[in-house]
Amino acid sequence: MKSVDQWFDEYGESHRNPINKLVHWICVPLITFSVLGILWALHPVVAATVVGLALAFYVLLSWQLALVMALQSLLMLWVLSLMPWVFWPSVAIFVLAWIGQFIGHQVEGKKPSFFKDLQFLLIGPAWLMGFVFRRLGWRY
Repeated sequence: MKSVDQWFDEYGESHRNPINKLVHWICVPLITFSVLGILWALHPVVAATVVGLALAFYVLLSWQLALVMALQSLLMLWVLSLMPWVFWPSVAIFVLAWIGQFIGHQVEGKKPSFFKDLQFLLIGPAWLMGFVFRRLGWRY
């Protein structure tokens, strides 16, 4: 299995343009939230199960990142639990955020990483968190 740094380096190859990076800072969390929302609308246990599986992947990369990703996921699930309607707002956010992502990659001139490996769908949120860790001087 690749190390977290190997994943981040490979993901970063198609995320160098400042506009694409900004788009990712906005759209990746929105996509994460919307996917959890769609899963929550199916059933909260479905959303929690998927979060658990994603966290198992993150633990293999870095327990520190996994811990923060768990907190972020719990916050998102909590917000979803407070929303009176979840499914259609989540679908709308999902579609709009992916449009943003593809615009960002058009500006970048490179295909999204997940076309190469679907695991990059999990790396995107962690890659952003890696920036936060480095900015704070934390190890992951």
